[in-house]
Amino acid sequence: MLVGQYVSAGAGSLSRMAEPVKGPASYFPSIEEKYGRPISEWQTLIRSSELTKHMELVSWLKSEHGLGHGHANALVAYTLKEDAAG
Repeated sequence: MLVGQYVSAGAGSLSRMAEPVKGPASYFPSIEEKYGRPISEWQTLIRSSELTKHMELVSWLKSEHGLGHGHANALVAYTLKEDAAG
């Protein structure tokens, strides 16, 4: 039974639901399903590219690998943010 943001865990106890994935990572399941490659493989491609600017990488993924704009943008945004964070 759903109660606010909690789910009944039985015997009167409640446990907190996991927060839904937000931002670029929310696209990851559909990217893996549509293109048949794990996210880690896409990130390796992005990191190995000589391109460094966000939109250059997005355009490259679209033209060379057939990704849609939203999927390419999500992968690039997530990967560049992850790299900047160290």
